[in-house]
Amino acid sequence: MGPTIIISATNRPNSNTMKVSRIYADILGAKNEECKILDLGLLPENFVFTESHGKRTEAFEKIVNDYVLTATKFILVVPEYNGSFPGILKSFIDSVQPKDWANKYVCLVGVSVGRAGNLRGLDHLTGILGYLKMHVFYNKLPISVVDKLLDENEKFKTAEQLNVCTSQVEGFLSWAE
Repeated sequence: MGPTIIISATNRPNSNTMKVSRIYADILGAKNEECKILDLGLLPENFVFTESHGKRTEAFEKIVNDYVLTATKFILVVPEYNGSFPGILKSFIDSVQPKDWANKYVCLVGVSVGRAGNLRGLDHLTGILGYLKMHVFYNKLPISVVDKLLDENEKFKTAEQLNVCTSQVEGFLSWAE
């Protein structure tokens, strides 16, 4: 079945998205669930112009093999970019064969420094994932004002926020079995 893959859906360095992705990895680890984080910042620099046109590079092929083909469960941590989700995520999704996404399970987490937690972006993404025949977990979690929720150790300041995320993960793992 493979590990649960957490996709940190931005290529922005030192992002809040990666910080939240690490928190989700900690939650999964506490549940003895194997996981790996795919940081889209590690994609080959020119992948948009090579991978989406069928010129597979060895580096991108390794990413697809390690993070997409071996997994059946994904948690996408998705920042808000201009009222939607980052283009780097769409480019990554488009560069993988549609059949490689089909019948896999996905949980969505939106993050933003604003007040809506990227709800609009999660809705946009849900349509795309449905088209790819992925099973999207009903509990999409928007995390608003994320920059105010994280402490200096890159953890949530409150147990309440951690509990909400933990509850989402528990529901997802149970649903995706």
